[in-house]
Amino acid sequence: MTTPEAEQSQAPRPEERLERAVRAAEQALIEYEIAVETFRVEVENFSRLHEQRLGPLYLRIEELDARIAEAKAARTGDPEDIRAAEEARARVLPMPGVEELLHGWMDGDGLFPEAVAMLTEQEVRPPQRVRPSEEARRLYRELARKAHPDLVQDEPEQQRREEFLSRVNAAYARGDEALLRELAEEWAAGPVPPERRPSRAEELYARLEWLSERKELLALVAKELENGPIAGLLRLAPDDPDGLLEEIAGRLQKDVAEREAELAALLTQE
Repeated sequence: MTTPEAEQSQAPRPEERLERAVRAAEQALIEYEIAVETFRVEVENFSRLHEQRLGPLYLRIEELDARIAEAKAARTGDPEDIRAAEEARARVLPMPGVEELLHGWMDGDGLFPEAVAMLTEQEVRPPQRVRPSEEARRLYRELARKAHPDLVQDEPEQQRREEFLSRVNAAYARGDEALLRELAEEWAAGPVPPERRPSRAEELYARLEWLSERKELLALVAKELENGPIAGLLRLAPDDPDGLLEEIAGRLQKDVAEREAELAALLTQE
């Protein structure tokens, strides 16, 4: 039978409880960061595919709308039709910085050759697909959990880990499974950081506060991603996003065909 004194001596000290709380919060934050980064990569990749697959079709529809409006204005001479045609053409005209806005589909001189080829149904190199494999996802999660800078408080070691994880994130964003394996081997062969010495209660409280603030910032990033239009599309078809793109492309191609027929009819009437 244990005495009250013995039970009191076995109870963890406040610093030990805080230490466990900090470690639990660190692991939870790392898992949350992994989830947010994985979602960010997924959204970014789908956004790129969306622009590559559908961007030229949207541009083609805008061009046809401008030509239809111009044909109507030429036929009627009505000032309102002329104004509408000028506005429609202004929406199509290249603008400074348009390459950045349209993700590389056109510049100040007009459409890039790849976009023209897709619009004219010529053969074109398919858009690059960047979707990390399950093995790449596994390697990324493993490296993020092992090498995360939040696991240490030594500033030089934190900097080393931050630089290493920036390389890991870049490899993961490209879906480079081979490079992720190399990075895993590099980490395994690297220096083993010394065990963290017990922190004082004041430092642990400050650490918990910092972890809480960091999670709040990540929550804002996650919310912004989730509320974006690309994430909305992903939610419509989480299991087959490529199929969703093809479905939208089919609708847009139908819109293009209808506008081409309308334009041809207008030009015939002239």
